[in-house]
Amino acid sequence: MRDPTQGCRGRIFISAAATWALLAFLLNLPWEIAQLPLYEFPPDVGSPRIAYYVLHCTAGDAMIATTIFLLTGLMLSGPDWPTTRPWTGAAMVTLLGVGYTAFSEWRNVYELSAWSYARAMPLVFGIGLAPLLQWIIVPIITLFVYRWISARRKQSHG
Repeated sequence: MRDPTQGCRGRIFISAAATWALLAFLLNLPWEIAQLPLYEFPPDVGSPRIAYYVLHCTAGDAMIATTIFLLTGLMLSGPDWPTTRPWTGAAMVTLLGVGYTAFSEWRNVYELSAWSYARAMPLVFGIGLAPLLQWIIVPIITLFVYRWISARRKQSHG
């Protein structure tokens, strides 16, 4: 017999992940714009193409952040980890985000030449400091905003 709470739990996970994804997109977008001067672009790349790069990278950030949110939820046994276990979850999200970013930046810059750093980009062991900081700072802000939204929802429902 099917457990009737499974469907509800799945909807809660989807709702939590959708909220996290939206916040991740909205909070990563200004970071991506702000760090543009730290990357080099070919001289023939115009503003529309750079805008596409920003949106593409921001969407990728949101997908990565959502995947990490879900993995953290699986490891902590539920989508409510931002409210029930925020510090453990924050540590996991940060470690996974920085780890993936270090791998991705190394691969894309040095192996695939998909992008390159400008001279202004500070490096940590050859990896850009701005993207590393992005995956420390933005997820923590996301967590605080998510918790604020959750508290507001709880107040309005109870």
